[in-house]
Amino acid sequence: MRTLLILATFLLAGCSPHFNWREFTSKDASYQVLFPDKPTTASRQIDLNGVKTTMTMTAAEVGDILFAVGQADVGDAAAASAALAAMQTALLKNIGGTVTSNATAAATNNTGTRITRDIDAVGTRNGQPVRMVAHFEARGRSLYQVVVAGPVKAIKPEQAEQFISSFKALK
Repeated sequence: MRTLLILATFLLAGCSPHFNWREFTSKDASYQVLFPDKPTTASRQIDLNGVKTTMTMTAAEVGDILFAVGQADVGDAAAASAALAAMQTALLKNIGGTVTSNATAAATNNTGTRITRDIDAVGTRNGQPVRMVAHFEARGRSLYQVVVAGPVKAIKPEQAEQFISSFKALK
């Protein structure tokens, strides 16, 4: 019995108690996601290869790992694909990143066209190696970026997967 108690203690200690997953719905109800801690939100003007828009970024940081969702409206569904590529390029540039794996998909249904890009990249920030796992999505004229970034060894696959797979565009 004592051995079982000691084993249970070690197993629980191996969990990440600082990850306090909670459901978050954006203020305009355009997306929903699970954050690992209480997020904060800020907005700023950006230029996505000639498309000027306001990006709203909601993020939580746990340790050295950033979990963030960015949302922008490009005003025109025809501009979304190019703006999505510019969004990916800008994030990669922030870390001097190299893509180590990627996937792109497009689908059209009765609500319009949905374009997705998923990447895994490595780069540096402040001279330290970093990893970025990201999902980019265009739905009509809305763009989303769902990002996990931090030190290469700190990002656990299950945490990145939980965050990114929990993202759902609602509009």
